[in-house]
Amino acid sequence: MEAEIHGDLTLQDLLAASRTLTGRSRLAATRAPVSLLRRLSNVDAPDLLMALRVLRNLCAGEAANQNAFVAHGGASVVASILSSPDATLDVLRVGLQLLGNVALAGEEHCSAIWVAFFPSMFLELARVRESGVCDPLCMVLDTCCSSKGGRWRTRELCQEKEELLILFEIIVTASTVGYQEEWLEWLIAKLCIEEPFFLSLFLKLGSNADDEGSAEGKYSTMQAFLLNLLSKCLSERPVDYSISSAFVLSILELLKEASNVVDFSSRGTSLPTGFPAIDVLGYSLMILRDACAAEAPVDSLLSAGLVNLVLDLLEQLEPPSLVRRSMANTGGRVIQTEGKRVCPYRGFRRDLVSVISNCLNGRKQVQDEVRKMNAIPLLLQQCVIDDDNPFLREWGLLAVRNLVEGNAENQCELAEFHLLEAVNTHEISELGLKAEIEKISGHIKLVNIS
Repeated sequence: MEAEIHGDLTLQDLLAASRTLTGRSRLAATRAPVSLLRRLSNVDAPDLLMALRVLRNLCAGEAANQNAFVAHGGASVVASILSSPDATLDVLRVGLQLLGNVALAGEEHCSAIWVAFFPSMFLELARVRESGVCDPLCMVLDTCCSSKGGRWRTRELCQEKEELLILFEIIVTASTVGYQEEWLEWLIAKLCIEEPFFLSLFLKLGSNADDEGSAEGKYSTMQAFLLNLLSKCLSERPVDYSISSAFVLSILELLKEASNVVDFSSRGTSLPTGFPAIDVLGYSLMILRDACAAEAPVDSLLSAGLVNLVLDLLEQLEPPSLVRRSMANTGGRVIQTEGKRVCPYRGFRRDLVSVISNCLNGRKQVQDEVRKMNAIPLLLQQCVIDDDNPFLREWGLLAVRNLVEGNAENQCELAEFHLLEAVNTHEISELGLKAEIEKISGHIKLVNIS
């Protein structure tokens, strides 16, 4: 028969009651958390995991239980349990979930947890290569760095003597075994996108690169993972972050650097390609695309030469696949492609165009700059389907719209372009059709030749 733990209630009774709001409130009035903490003070107690689960549930949004946990030294009790060499992965996971629930109660609770766990216990837990442990650990850290005293805890986390070792180990774990919840994204986005710690963490993650003298060794897989994570955050939740200029300028420098080391002679797969330098190039572009859709950091990027860099990279690429096939049908008279670069990953051209498109949107100085650089024909060339760049045409058309919107000079220049010749592609010919230009209107028409 199971022993009574609290009054006449067994752990099974407590666990069942703790799953409901009413049950948690009722148990708070009977000081159930105090009884459980007293029992957990003995780390060898039987049913340790179940007792932790009950306490975790009790502290889920119930202020009285959260307060009792802190008042009776719960953070130190849990630290002793989690530091035990006999602690199982389930014990670590549930213990951290408990701390996460307590931390949500406010500053006093976060402070108690921080004192008990930072830095040694957090570092030890970050080295556990298990997503079930990494996820709640990130919940605890993110919550502690978000409360009233979160700013100084953030500085401690990012400027500790071990030089970002806790965050380093978390990234190693997440990049090795993955992660299931969004706490990692929220934590890293806060530290890198909003706070000025991106570059320090990025450099720390690259400290183990094997051969920094080659393109393959210039960056590490963990650096590419970090950029992928940040790109995902900005793409899925762009309005959630206040993007700092320091962050986007660091990303721009990475784009410049990566574009000088990547091999543009071979076509690549979609991101992630498995080649860190190419992945760094691609994720940097995607971050800049989403950053340029926001207002705050764009002026800094424009002053640092973003438009010139992206247009230069675009101009160096071979034409899109549809244009290349058209050239093959006309003897290559349209555009010279010898010596041109190819897309190092699937979508590279599209990402370049998307950055330009977002920079052009509502910014006359960028519209004028593109015109003065004689880059309007280059942008028009992107308004086609391309095998290696899904949605290139859509981004190209959007870029041209943004280029001429509210800009009379660009509208006039665009109106001066005329079709000289209709090119028949293989796909059109297979349908028994031929493209021709009407002499009077200048419009393209399809003629049945079958």
